[in-house]
Amino acid sequence: MITGKTKVLAVIGNPIAHSLSPVFQNAGIKAAGLDYVYTALPVNNDDLAAAIAGMKAMGFCGMNVTIPHKERVMDYLDAIDEDAKVLGAVNTIVNRDGVLTGYNTDVKGFINGMKQQGFSPMGKQAVLLGAGGAARAIIWGLIQEKVAGLTIGVRNVAKVQPLVDYFAQYMPITLLDWQTGAFEQALSQAELLINATPLGMYPKVDAAPPVNWTKVKKGIFVYDIIYTPAETLFLRQAKENGCQVLNGEAMLVGQGAESFRLWTGVEPDTKVMTEALRQALTQGK
Repeated sequence: MITGKTKVLAVIGNPIAHSLSPVFQNAGIKAAGLDYVYTALPVNNDDLAAAIAGMKAMGFCGMNVTIPHKERVMDYLDAIDEDAKVLGAVNTIVNRDGVLTGYNTDVKGFINGMKQQGFSPMGKQAVLLGAGGAARAIIWGLIQEKVAGLTIGVRNVAKVQPLVDYFAQYMPITLLDWQTGAFEQALSQAELLINATPLGMYPKVDAAPPVNWTKVKKGIFVYDIIYTPAETLFLRQAKENGCQVLNGEAMLVGQGAESFRLWTGVEPDTKVMTEALRQALTQGK
């Protein structure tokens, strides 16, 4: 039951009606027995400053932030966590006694998904396919985990070069056209292969990144950040190659779980959250 003592959490964005965060966050809240509620609130681009001021004025405990506000919201916060500073984007706000601090939990969400499967990227050769919206968090997570090497394969090298140049201050990164022999050589050395492209996402489920699986070692860890469908063509091909696979549910729930910890100080039940997400995805088809 929601009462005057119930603590309020939300996700803001534009649009926001499609967000599944309320589904799995409220499942986590219920499982933990907390007197919180999590909702989705549409915030127009021009109303962002007012929305953040309203969050503080109404005593919201925290918020998630999604497109298109993740960068601009930083201008209206009191403090920014190091990950969010490096990535230039905030996806989580915590209100501690009127002080609003911005975090980016995508990094821990991405990394923790692998670790829960018993795989550590430390000291491994990693190959990243694509440089879409999640790529910055993925790259920064791999750098923090001290991978031995990182190669990024893309269609358009020139377009992605500024991103690689930015992270080059932290570690050398190789950027290659994914249709070259040099990229196939990198694939042959990979111990971790990640898809950060939208290729294979519903409804275009017959698409996949151009991976020559004859060059990929059998048994490596393959991670697709897509979660609709649960098994992409890319992951199916990886399984046929004897690889350990993980889909994007882990990153989505993982970043939400990290936000949950920051807001409540409680360790959430990620199995409950994942099951709620899967049910929502099944019902939405």
